[in-house]
Amino acid sequence: MRLALRDARDAAGFTQADVAEEMEWSLSKVIRIESGEVSIAPNDLRPLLAFLQVKDRAKINELVELTKVARKRSRSQWHQGAGVREHLTDAMRRLVEYEAEATEIRYYSVYYIPGPLQVPAYASTNLANFDDSDIPRTTRDLRAEARQRRRQVVLSRLGDGLSVYALLDQSVLLRPIGGPQVFHEQLSDLHRLARDGKLQLRMLPFDSNYTVTNNATFDLLTLAGQGGEQSEVLYRETGLVDEVVEDSSVQRHRERFDKIWEIAATVEETVEYLSGRIKELEAAIRNANKP
Repeated sequence: MRLALRDARDAAGFTQADVAEEMEWSLSKVIRIESGEVSIAPNDLRPLLAFLQVKDRAKINELVELTKVARKRSRSQWHQGAGVREHLTDAMRRLVEYEAEATEIRYYSVYYIPGPLQVPAYASTNLANFDDSDIPRTTRDLRAEARQRRRQVVLSRLGDGLSVYALLDQSVLLRPIGGPQVFHEQLSDLHRLARDGKLQLRMLPFDSNYTVTNNATFDLLTLAGQGGEQSEVLYRETGLVDEVVEDSSVQRHRERFDKIWEIAATVEETVEYLSGRIKELEAAIRNANKP
């Protein structure tokens, strides 16, 4: 829907400001509709399509039906429900919806395992490291639960319309968040997914002879549009905010990801490295349990 509206506006030669003025909306509303952050009511869609010079009756009916479905789904989805919505940022809620529709997801992380790949104990420990002044406890608990819901969606779609590529700095596989037992569980799960071919996983070694630009951790999602067209959106977090990005910087992030992916350790080498780390953790657990 968002791609169809944006394409129709471009084809008609209008700017987002033109649409806002004609429809008597705020510019922010137009931006949020085209980014997929909010849905559009059917009663608003018809005059908008008329302004955008979309005259094909079948096309109009198709878009109206899509709008009805989108609004119904938005009201019924778990992340929009009372008691959950207020603990997730706008960007997080959009990310949840994009993850359910993406055809490809690329994770780049230099600090921790990407959210949907985190096992419950790792996710809880990771979020527990924040104090109440940063993220209240109730919010931390609900976000840990949200990560598991996201995990279920992403893993259930692997090989069934979704491909995932995870590029992790070597430090991520060395940082034992939660202690040896929790980290062993996390790496074992990651190892299984990569070994079985469900996840394309590569590690960027410390000794890699390549100048790596200072990219923060991000998720890059590829979405399929009408007619086989694709678009990409970027989700990233900083120490203060998180955001979904849909501008020219998304393409630059994709290009950098692809370059680093090519010089990183292969999937086979990464799986072998994980095997070694798992054995090291098993030894640490045995030593800790000795009387």
